[in-house]
Amino acid sequence: MDYTDLYIDGGWHKGAGNERFDVLNPATEEVLASVASADIADADAALDAAEKAMADWASRKPRERSEVLRKAWELMTARLEHFAKLITLENGKAKNDAMGEAAYAAEFFRWFAEEAVRADGLITHAPASGARIVVQHKPAGLAVLVTPWNYPAAMGTRKIAPALAAGCGVIIKPASETPLTMLALMPLLEEAGVPAGLVNVLPSKRTGALVDHMLHDPRVRVISFTGSTGVGRKLLHSAADQVLKPAMELGGNAPLIVFEDADLDTAVEGAMMAKMRNLGEACTAANRFYIHEKIAEPFTEKFTSAMKKLKVGNGLEDGIDVGPLVNADTRDKVAAFVQDALDKGAELRLGGVVPNTKGYFYPPTVLTNVPETAECVHDEIFGPVAALQTFSDQEDVIRRANDTEYGLVAYVFSEDMRRAMRVCERLEYGMVGLNRGLVSDPAAPFGGVKQSGLGREGGHEGMLEFMETQYISANW
Repeated sequence: MDYTDLYIDGGWHKGAGNERFDVLNPATEEVLASVASADIADADAALDAAEKAMADWASRKPRERSEVLRKAWELMTARLEHFAKLITLENGKAKNDAMGEAAYAAEFFRWFAEEAVRADGLITHAPASGARIVVQHKPAGLAVLVTPWNYPAAMGTRKIAPALAAGCGVIIKPASETPLTMLALMPLLEEAGVPAGLVNVLPSKRTGALVDHMLHDPRVRVISFTGSTGVGRKLLHSAADQVLKPAMELGGNAPLIVFEDADLDTAVEGAMMAKMRNLGEACTAANRFYIHEKIAEPFTEKFTSAMKKLKVGNGLEDGIDVGPLVNADTRDKVAAFVQDALDKGAELRLGGVVPNTKGYFYPPTVLTNVPETAECVHDEIFGPVAALQTFSDQEDVIRRANDTEYGLVAYVFSEDMRRAMRVCERLEYGMVGLNRGLVSDPAAPFGGVKQSGLGREGGHEGMLEFMETQYISANW
């Protein structure tokens, strides 16, 4: 691997402590690379570099920032296969899935290149005082970005692009399981014209201490995190000490509701996308399936047949649909969820057995008659397991769908649009896929409610997360 050191101030560094850690290929369990591990001194160096670079970057015309982001999109789009291969090597996802992520990741640069010139303000006349109200949006300050392992490219670009569009400097801490893709992106950003020091990458095995230190530096004004709700709560506690602006995209427990009037083929296709995109290792993955009892059996047959056709193997090989899970702990947790459901009365329709091979593989699995007491109903499965339940009453399924601390995304399938829209509006979720199994889009405000997060990524709102609103009261 070419880029395995820390990226600070436009250069590659071994790290103050000269420590390293191994990154594994989840398909073979072999070491892919040894990566530098950042410590506190490295974080301080990155903050110094970002502060210096931001002073110039924030003062540039929005169009100048826009052109740099547009160039980044062009360069990444031309190298999608390169980034897709890296994603598969360190994350495990199949080739087609990795190509999809790479294209999605690149699109954030194009979207925020367009948004960079649209931080629109406001001038109006105060009706009571007669003063002029002038409102503008300014860069918030340095941003610490903490990303997960399930989307090694897209979770980084989804944060980097709006931060740069807003005029901020950033320090990004990628997940220890998958730092290589983000490190490999840095030469591309250099080529696009991103100034040295504006973007810094600090892989580390000491994530907690490293991030906590940066969140207590007065120069940091934004913390953007994607990951579990548990870790998000801890970061919010740290952010409170400096009253930082938080953008938190946290856990999910997505319900997928199929009404009796749904088009079965559309519902099955959408369910496959909602469940099996990224092997189910996504906070947006359908976690609880609620199928109307009148169509439960035909839906289950079609869905199980589609799951059975998926081919499991090394994601680098052609024709593979399902690669390995990211590590042994994730695979073992998925297996434990399945066993718990079976012990409590669920029926196994497909899969459910860990293969006796190298790699962290788990087969596409379908469970039916899953009881409410099963752990997988209340926690993210984060794997290729579909837990199917039935319902007969609309009010009951809405109540069950909302009965969770999470509120990221839900899915609804129905041909009765009047009923479907009413149901969507009553679901306590930040996003709803209606007759679609995919909601992620750089042009849309991605995010949840309740304990699934704060703020939004993507859309116009994504850039505003890295800006502060200033109001000037004036007479002229």
